[in-house]
Amino acid sequence: MKKTRQRKILEIIRDNDVETQEDLANLLQGEGFPVTQATVSRDIRELNLFKAPAENGGQKYAAKEQEEGREPVGDRYIRVLQDAFVSAAAAQNILVLKTVSGMAMAAAAALDAMALPEIVGCIAGDDTIFAAVHTAEEARALEDKIHSLVIYG
Repeated sequence: MKKTRQRKILEIIRDNDVETQEDLANLLQGEGFPVTQATVSRDIRELNLFKAPAENGGQKYAAKEQEEGREPVGDRYIRVLQDAFVSAAAAQNILVLKTVSGMAMAAAAALDAMALPEIVGCIAGDDTIFAAVHTAEEARALEDKIHSLVIYG
């Protein structure tokens, strides 16, 4: 049911300018999905939806791959990581990333914005980021993922 509902959400925001969670909940209910505001909020977070400019001058929900005529949001964050990255090493459930001096805050903000599910949160200094990860295994997997992002985009 959840996956079906989330596919419907992506369809709805593709076909309509949905400005609020309440609007989305009403549209979902009109499609036969009995949802609460809390469910809609959780789905928005899990789908990594964001507010994008609407043609009417307002804002609407959008998915990264639906941002028309603009560079995908993720690509900008990957480029920040590529420009800043020096190294990464897993230490238990912490991924320690070294960056070019002065770039750790920007790289940590990019990681946070990418909403990688492994990352609980980041702390950044001048050239070092500590990314808290759920488990040591996820930290090693995240290290590999970040290396791939930096190398291949």
